Amino acid sequence: MSTTTSAPRTRIIVADDESLIRMDLREMLTHLGYDVVGEASDGREAIELAERLRPDLVMMDIRMPEVDGITAAHELAMRRIAPVVILTAFSEQSLIGRAKEAGVCGYLVKPFRETELMPVIELAMSRFRDMCDLEREVTDLREALETRKLVERAKGVLMEVHGLREAEAFNRMRKTSMDNRKSMREVAEAILLTYEVQLGASSRP
Repeated sequence: MSTTTSAPRTRIIVADDESLIRMDLREMLTHLGYDVVGEASDGREAIELAERLRPDLVMMDIRMPEVDGITAAHELAMRRIAPVVILTAFSEQSLIGRAKEAGVCGYLVKPFRETELMPVIELAMSRFRDMCDLEREVTDLREALETRKLVERAKGVLMEVHGLREAEAFNRMRKTSMDNRKSMREVAEAILLTYEVQLGASSRP
């Protein structure tokens, strides 16, 4: 007998200071196939829940006690915990501007219909993934550039100290990397550190 494994359901935290709205939203989300894993009545509680539960998305009201929705959204966005969809009865441009600056990935104006939820949720999650992917790419590029600079400096040291040609210096580093199962960056850092130590020792009286 064959068994099929269903895809994991999207896990969502709902935050609103009105319990009736939280209940209605939970029903709508559950009906759409989402899994509401937590509820909060203020922004601080929403942040703590998100830290602990690591949901796929947080939906929260813009005006809540303790910490408002935009401030909470900013903290969650800065720490890349989860994308945030803001819920509000207010459509003032200033609030929308603040929400964008806070890193909010979606925006719904109350009262909203169940049919409006899924497109906003899926788009918010897609935006968040794209943002995280872009950050990883930038980090990888930065690290690759830094590694290249270190390798170039280390090659220069080998060429100066051992009288090697550039290709010979690079091949020696690559062989050391393979023989010792170390990255080229680690090999370059070791060469530079050794060179600096030797320079320091030779400069002492």
